Amino acid sequence: MLSVSQILQEFITLWVVIDPIGTLPVFLAATAGMSAAQKRLIAIRAVIISLAVLAMFIVCGQLLLDALSIPLPAFQIAGGIVLFLFALTMIFGHGKPQDEIVEAEQIKQTSVYPVAIPSIASPGAMLAVVVLTDNDRFSVAHQAMTTALMAVVLSVTLALLLLANPINKIIGTSGAMVISRVMGMILAAVAVDAVLNAFVGIGVLPSFAVSVD
Repeated sequence: MLSVSQILQEFITLWVVIDPIGTLPVFLAATAGMSAAQKRLIAIRAVIISLAVLAMFIVCGQLLLDALSIPLPAFQIAGGIVLFLFALTMIFGHGKPQDEIVEAEQIKQTSVYPVAIPSIASPGAMLAVVVLTDNDRFSVAHQAMTTALMAVVLSVTLALLLLANPINKIIGTSGAMVISRVMGMILAAVAVDAVLNAFVGIGVLPSFAVSVD
């Protein structure tokens, strides 16, 4: 069984890479001028599509790694670097909301693009679910728990999208961008931790532990 700290860590990781709050401005821009019923349908479809995409990566991601004979530490290091670069764009760039709002205003394919992909099921989210459900490190029960946590985050995402208009009035686009930058800092730390653990796994670094006196 996962400990409370492990569950919390994985939940935070999934929350950061999926970024439900950062998806709000994208959703609002993509559905501008639509009726409430249309917005509700798009929100539901987008989350279902995101769930299907991420579930596919959970099921097939490890098989792909095995087929290509890519060892886990190599994938962890590469994944950590990609996640770190993704985090930097959240911190120093326009931020997830602003970049994707521009796309949403230009492309109105709504539920699939850009709401489901790349806003909810982002490249970082696809990468994270593969790492968090690695068959060589985690039991089936652990992977099932991770999948359940992903479903919880997506459920919260759906709830936020259904309440997008009143939430946007409270936090605004600027508020969403501030939250996105904070999430970027957390994601950067997660990425560095993944790389350090990979170096420990291949023996480049000794195992380490942080203690608080």
